[in-house]
Amino acid sequence: MPQKELKISQRGIEMPASPIRKLAPLAYAAEDRGVKIYRLNIGQPDLPTPQKALDVLKHIDRSTLEYSPSQGNRSLREALVNYYERYQIKLNADEIIITSGGSEAVLFAFMSCLDPGDEIIVPEPAYANYMSFAVSAGAVIRSVVTTIEEGFCLPKVEQFEELINERTKAILICNPNNPTGYLYTQAEMNQIRELVKKYNLYLFSDEVYREFIYTGSPYISAMHLEGIEENVVLIDSVSKRYSECGIRIGALITKNKKIRETVMKFCQARLSPPLIGQLIAEASIEGTEQYSRDVYDEYVERRKCLIDGVNRIDGCYTPVPMGAFYTVAQIPVEDAEAFCSWCLTDFCWKDEKTPSDKVGETIMMAPAAGFYSTHGLGKDQVRLAYVLNKDDIHRSLFLLEKALEQYNSRKK
Repeated sequence: MPQKELKISQRGIEMPASPIRKLAPLAYAAEDRGVKIYRLNIGQPDLPTPQKALDVLKHIDRSTLEYSPSQGNRSLREALVNYYERYQIKLNADEIIITSGGSEAVLFAFMSCLDPGDEIIVPEPAYANYMSFAVSAGAVIRSVVTTIEEGFCLPKVEQFEELINERTKAILICNPNNPTGYLYTQAEMNQIRELVKKYNLYLFSDEVYREFIYTGSPYISAMHLEGIEENVVLIDSVSKRYSECGIRIGALITKNKKIRETVMKFCQARLSPPLIGQLIAEASIEGTEQYSRDVYDEYVERRKCLIDGVNRIDGCYTPVPMGAFYTVAQIPVEDAEAFCSWCLTDFCWKDEKTPSDKVGETIMMAPAAGFYSTHGLGKDQVRLAYVLNKDDIHRSLFLLEKALEQYNSRKK
């Protein structure tokens, strides 16, 4: 019998590479050459984790690092009940399931609510990993396109309804939005509510950036929408608000008991969320109000620094993001991914401000095409995260301007 060829799964072939991390090998190679890289590609804040949380980490008084309950420690879930109360979201601890980051919450929501072939309507550009989780669940993303010219506002209801068919099972939103920083208005949230009610859809709502809203407009949670309480699955994470990306603690929240019972099967299969991460997250929730105010004020300044700077560069444009700490910018190149790669392989700027131990400096960005599922969109756009201090943002913008000049002058 002839030996069978080893093949990669079709799911693995369809799984998209992350636009946030796919250029990482080029960045590592540049650093090996001694290049300093300003990383605006990833939402990794450079702000310190709350001291209160770090103190808990340093003084863990346990003789055994045991499994936690599959749904997470009750004390953490009870602390989160009080946290959500600040945002007029009324829950009990049993309606909160702790996950290994917000990413696992999205995946478990998809696996619990969707069958292979089911369709999810997602406004794009969207967080790139939604597409990866959809592939994992065998689901299909159907996109409604938002545009940079209109500030990435939500399309009209007719555009949603054009996509709805017998396979449509859910709408997925991120509010405030990653990657655009857009904040949905009350009217837009009402539009989504009416669609969910009319077609009896699930509403997956990723709200991990609720602390970062830079406008007088109110934060409207999917949990605030009356009449669809059983349809809503809220996704959350402590990663961004407390600079705790590495502890991998998120939450899946729903009032729908059947969804929770199903999610728990997946939680039990992976045993438990990270024990130490839960201890740190719980310590971060209470008594860190001043920390949160200081972090918010810092991001207000960083946002102004980045947005003003981008829009001063010839040929660049970005709308003003109203939330989160990202923006999508249009830049004067035909292929932003090729440009971002070139910045890591060929561009290396050195002047009197370059650290003496470095051969030069460059900037790392996320090509925005990876945040669209519609082929051809976002090719001249990048996502920028204003997670660096203002001096580093200023330097990054200077390097971006110089890189664009050099890159575009090659054709002349």
